[in-house]
Amino acid sequence: MEIDYLKSRKVLSYLVFLLTVTITLISLTSVLFPALIPRLASSIGESSVNPFEPGVWAPHLLAANIILLGIGILYYTKNLPDVVLKSIRFVLDFEVSSKIAFITIAILLALYIGFTVGELSTEEDWTDYIGVKAQAEKGIIENLVKNFNVKYSLLSFSLTILHNIRIIPFVVSISLLVITYFFTVKITKKRFAGLVSMVILLQSHIFLEYDTTAAYENSWTLLYVLSLYLIYKKWYLSPLAFIFSVYAKGLTVLFLPMTIFAIYRSDLRLDKKIKTTIIYGVVAAVGVVFVASQFAFSIPDVSFDYYDFWSGFTLLPNHLRYEGIVILFLLPLIVALFMLSKRGILVADSIMILIMGMLLHAPLLTGFTMHTNHPYRFVPLIVFFAIGVGIIFSKRIKTQIVK
Repeated sequence: MEIDYLKSRKVLSYLVFLLTVTITLISLTSVLFPALIPRLASSIGESSVNPFEPGVWAPHLLAANIILLGIGILYYTKNLPDVVLKSIRFVLDFEVSSKIAFITIAILLALYIGFTVGELSTEEDWTDYIGVKAQAEKGIIENLVKNFNVKYSLLSFSLTILHNIRIIPFVVSISLLVITYFFTVKITKKRFAGLVSMVILLQSHIFLEYDTTAAYENSWTLLYVLSLYLIYKKWYLSPLAFIFSVYAKGLTVLFLPMTIFAIYRSDLRLDKKIKTTIIYGVVAAVGVVFVASQFAFSIPDVSFDYYDFWSGFTLLPNHLRYEGIVILFLLPLIVALFMLSKRGILVADSIMILIMGMLLHAPLLTGFTMHTNHPYRFVPLIVFFAIGVGIIFSKRIKTQIVK
């Protein structure tokens, strides 16, 4: 039975990698050739636009991936000079004490808060802000009890109690940094890995762009990442955090399959995996019944737009144009996670699925709905990218057998 499980685990790791790397390559195609996918998906036969005109990031992307691929091959075949091998292994094995980690986190947060707190005194100029503020002004009771909307309840509290609508979004962003650290530490057993993930998120342009905004606040991302962390920490509380994330932003309901996979790939005992999955199943069933009741007398108009679907893959070079680390190292990270998965770090598969889901959400949203995509929806991608980098420093190199 153990041999069969190991074979199925290996097959699933390859399948996860193939799916993730395929979606990643499609997404990065728009980085190399921004006009290629729209040209292929368009029904227009002739166009003056050159589909193979390289994008701004194209030469950097190719150079970075070729260099890292070469280094990776040399590293795994042990053909690098000894001094380089020892240096890489030293970095990968490096760890800090809990005291040093605490001091580092305190310094990072102090610097972040110090450079950001000034934004709280300015009024937002985002297009959606007027409507968001109007909804928040309806009060906590209206938004929490009647509408049960987590986002507007938090914003109402921030506006009516704290007298500044941007305070809670700022606190939420600080909390997202902290939970990213603890989640990474939990799955890697390395404090240094958590610090690496935290720094990567902290330097993200998208994160810093939307960290204090009320219009596009991060509570949904925080609650979803919290639900994943609770799978490992307090599994029975994970569904509750997920429910709150859905009521903060309905988009997270699409993340349920990724959550189920994360449960399956976690190191929970088999009985706890089953219990957690059952709870999530009940949550999903209740959600389906609720949605069906809302449309009991009218069927929503859901259609698929071929062009809009493929256009969703072109958002990466536009929305992440300032995220050089993500664009340059996304593909090498996927390959590294696959290699770690082969060595027994099953959570690497979960992060690959989460990254793939974040890349797919834009095409699905534009292809099946009338919604438009905004850069803030890529904050979870940055978070999972950061956690994925942290996993590279994991010391949990072992084969996890069902318990």
